[in-house]
Amino acid sequence: MKILIVKLSSIGDIVHTLPALAAIRRALPEAEISWAVERGSAEILRHNRFLQRLIEIDTKTLRQKSSIGETISAARAQFGELRAQNFDVALDFQGLLKSASIAKLAKTKRLYGFSKQNLREPASRFLLTDTFEVKKQIHVISKNLTLAAKALNIDVPRENFEFPIFTDENHRLEAEKIVEQTGENFAILNPAGGWATKLWQAEKFGALADRLWIESGLTSVITTAPNEIKLAQKVLQNSKSGKVLLAQPSLKGFYELAKRARIYVGGDTAPTHLAVAAGAPVAGIFGATEWWRNGSPNRDDICIERSDISCRTDCHRRACDNWICMDIEVETVLRAVQKRLELAAAKCF
Repeated sequence: MKILIVKLSSIGDIVHTLPALAAIRRALPEAEISWAVERGSAEILRHNRFLQRLIEIDTKTLRQKSSIGETISAARAQFGELRAQNFDVALDFQGLLKSASIAKLAKTKRLYGFSKQNLREPASRFLLTDTFEVKKQIHVISKNLTLAAKALNIDVPRENFEFPIFTDENHRLEAEKIVEQTGENFAILNPAGGWATKLWQAEKFGALADRLWIESGLTSVITTAPNEIKLAQKVLQNSKSGKVLLAQPSLKGFYELAKRARIYVGGDTAPTHLAVAAGAPVAGIFGATEWWRNGSPNRDDICIERSDISCRTDCHRRACDNWICMDIEVETVLRAVQKRLELAAAKCF
């Protein structure tokens, strides 16, 4: 059977789809599995041994073409590999018009996706040949696994999810160089978040780093992408202990680093989901999005959120005139981190 997975972006969403890939591969070991992904989000999937083919698409380039002729020519070049495979089944895990359209371009007998009420863009329903309903309040990992189970008639796990991410020696050495500077007793703090409404204040991350050193002897590694260096420097400026290290590892270098961290603290962002995949103890700070949907499926991991405000809902707002859901005290976060450290320590005995 030739199967096409369509999950274009973002990195966090791709990580949330990896357990579905693992379940398909375990249930159908002889299947030929391909994955269509945006080139900008493809790194986490490269050299994945569960995939026969990674089909990288650059829709941004297509949008930048100045004429219809140029767009059609570029599309033919990009989608040639997609159309050459003759897939038996395509699964659209994205639920967008864009993703359904790309899946439709593939030569496939069946195109499976979520039912209209479960789609991010319900208009994409008309492109799908078959749809399946999932529970409304369900973690996105379980949502994706449900689609795989129903579309392919396979058994899928309900917990202890597998995240097939494959690294190499360079990624492990990248992490090792950071650990050489911190020692084994370190925390990862990630102040970034994509949306402004997902950000806990950088000043508070700096104060948290100091408390982690004083209370638990943890050196803090502040991880950011290259375009977020100013945010990381703001954390550094607000730390007085000097036990803070700024780092900008690659995605897979970060994954290897997270495997060795005593604790990870961050919001609803790709590094948090990678930390979960790596098995790091996680304390997540959530505001505009919900932990039950996007947070860690590990029962020991902890969600830090405002439950004392009337507007605490799964609003997904990228801007807000009443932005108080992330106004959380350092002491509150510290207590949650200490609790998660205690749970991790208990597992070691």
